Amino acid sequence: MTTATPVYISIDGVYYSLTHAPDLVRYGSKPSREIAASGARLGEINKQLRKFTDAVCYAPHQVFIGAITPQQLADLPTPWYGKLIEGARAQGKFGDIVSQDRLYALLAAADDFKLVTLEDQWFQEVGAKYANGATVQAKTLAEIKALCEKTAIPLYAGERLVGAFDTDFAEDANLAPDVLLENLAAKATAAHSLRGLLDSLNMKPSAVDYVISCSEEAIGDRYNRGGGNLAKAIAEKVGCENASGSDTKAFCAGPMYAMVHGASLIQSGVVRNVAVVAGGSLAKLGMKFESHVKGNMPILEDMLGSFAVMLSAAKKDAPSIRLDSAAFHPVRAGGSPQAMAEFLAEKPLAKLGMKFTDVDRYAVELHNPEITVPSGSGDVPRTNYRTLAALAVMRGHIKKEQMEDFARTRGMVGYAPTQGHIPSAVSYLGHALDALRAGEIRNTLFIAKGSLFLGRMTQLSDGCSFLVERNQG
Repeated sequence: MTTATPVYISIDGVYYSLTHAPDLVRYGSKPSREIAASGARLGEINKQLRKFTDAVCYAPHQVFIGAITPQQLADLPTPWYGKLIEGARAQGKFGDIVSQDRLYALLAAADDFKLVTLEDQWFQEVGAKYANGATVQAKTLAEIKALCEKTAIPLYAGERLVGAFDTDFAEDANLAPDVLLENLAAKATAAHSLRGLLDSLNMKPSAVDYVISCSEEAIGDRYNRGGGNLAKAIAEKVGCENASGSDTKAFCAGPMYAMVHGASLIQSGVVRNVAVVAGGSLAKLGMKFESHVKGNMPILEDMLGSFAVMLSAAKKDAPSIRLDSAAFHPVRAGGSPQAMAEFLAEKPLAKLGMKFTDVDRYAVELHNPEITVPSGSGDVPRTNYRTLAALAVMRGHIKKEQMEDFARTRGMVGYAPTQGHIPSAVSYLGHALDALRAGEIRNTLFIAKGSLFLGRMTQLSDGCSFLVERNQG
């Protein structure tokens, strides 16, 4: 069955950010637990942390912000962390890399409850230039130390204590400093990406109708632990005074659902445009630090990833979500890799009268293999592409000896940080828009999966997919 009339929603632009946070690695879920068990772990972590310049010159990060393409990355010698790109810049074609100093200023500027306190001398020397006139709470070093001796989390720049992060309601575990820091980091980084997107589009914040956040956080109190609404907090921070918003959750598949939901709101006429945003996951910093320390390599999970995408009504020739191609992983489907490929690739393509070979590029979970392989997690993108290729062989779309070529030409190497929602397909959107506009590809199928079973409410997996192509209507 072929859909008679394609339904297009324009993708006006995308902006990606990577925020370097080496001194927050210790507060990631895995490192914090290991440090609590053995204080010596902190010293091991600190010895393997990267400098900001090394993070900027790391080739996968340059792909993430659009300075080089995934195809160019595949041709570079490895290990990428040992062969940095000399002269690389922190600003790319569709994104930027943010320093930790700037992150601290962003956190302070995004704070509405006096949770962040910066050391006054450090702020005057370093932080003030990033504050953009925002009111920042600053205190003396002695006062900062006193806060940290109680309930506050210390903020470091190397060995220097430069701030503290506290709570204003210690009685609620859901408002504990570590939880609030995780949530504020998501808000601040997402707001930064949305601001960058609006600047790149020369669009006023007041012109945004609706914001959907697909960040990995749970904002709430003891009576409603995941109540939200981070999207509206981000909209407020960026000055989107006419916008409202809501949060969309589906583990790693969240961004894909958010894109479909946003496109549907526009198609139905409820709003004119939607900004889909996501902030970084502090909890995922240093997840695989043990294998990196053991391998005497830098701790590569020192980056908070964030992005913002602007959707609007259909425009002739514009790269667009083909809304009628959207597919979901139903309850009745199994969670095997083949079942995922069938329901998120084969069946939606067949509905459009397409085969596997009619898709020029597949965007899947684009985890950087230099992060995952040393820990035994394997090369996630390559595994996914091999699964798609195997199913294409089973359906007679390609021959078995063409599997490797299928994976190489229609797939790509992974380059995104292991931030869960960040590598899940949408991290390729900027490159896809460029390739579509240049006529290098006709389309891209975006596929993301979510591990719902991690939340202990179901054994199910989840997933969502959609086709992106130029509006030929």
